[in-house]
Amino acid sequence: MAKKRLTVRLICWKEDRASELAAELAAAGFTVDAGTIDGPALRALGQSPPDAVVIDLGRLPAQGRDVGVMLRTTARSRHTPLVFVDGAEAKVDRTREVLPDASFTSRDEMVASIRQAMAGPPIDPVVPESNFAGYSGTPLPKKLGIKTASTVALVDAPKDFRTILGDLPAGTSIIHAPDSGAEVTLWFLGSLADLHSGIGRMAEIAGDGRLWVCWPKKASGIVTDVTQTEVRSTGLASGLVDFKICAIDATWSGLCFTRRKK
Repeated sequence: MAKKRLTVRLICWKEDRASELAAELAAAGFTVDAGTIDGPALRALGQSPPDAVVIDLGRLPAQGRDVGVMLRTTARSRHTPLVFVDGAEAKVDRTREVLPDASFTSRDEMVASIRQAMAGPPIDPVVPESNFAGYSGTPLPKKLGIKTASTVALVDAPKDFRTILGDLPAGTSIIHAPDSGAEVTLWFLGSLADLHSGIGRMAEIAGDGRLWVCWPKKASGIVTDVTQTEVRSTGLASGLVDFKICAIDATWSGLCFTRRKK
């Protein structure tokens, strides 16, 4: 009976380097998937993980840590060995702080590190807490990053949301539609379909400003299929990076994104 080939998901955003790394892994006897990383691919990876995930930290865009956090915070992929390859020392250190039980290696030692990680997958992996802890007692406008004389765009917001915001900094303007001139945009979702169909447009309009993607909490009583994991992975796949989470009120949670700097 033929020995089962172990599967490796290679995550590398540069096509030429991905091809080289995939060839090295295949030559070592692994079955390799080095396909495009987008929203559906990330969700599928979290729900049906391989024997190991290899993430390249050596080339921009530097989204490897974000992918690793997503995999650790998804129940089905939590115990999957994560192997990070190459990367600047500062980038590796930042990733190691969040994912201390992942493996970090060089390209030359990649195959040996993968085999070692597969032989001893994490039994009780560290699940990163939110890197974007809320700010209890802080006024909501400050939590959301609303500053003096800024423009705030409310998109599909609840009718009473202006009241929920409370006192705003001097000179703040509120508009009720997406606008490229807004420093802060709050986009309220009712469903995953809204998220998937609108994220590209909202990211483009928000530009270099803050884009808050907001969804109903499970305890709110509002029926929704939106989760933080889905919001995060969809934003990540759209070229955004999340850096703060906020409990807006008893009904809404929000995850704040900005355009990833090249």
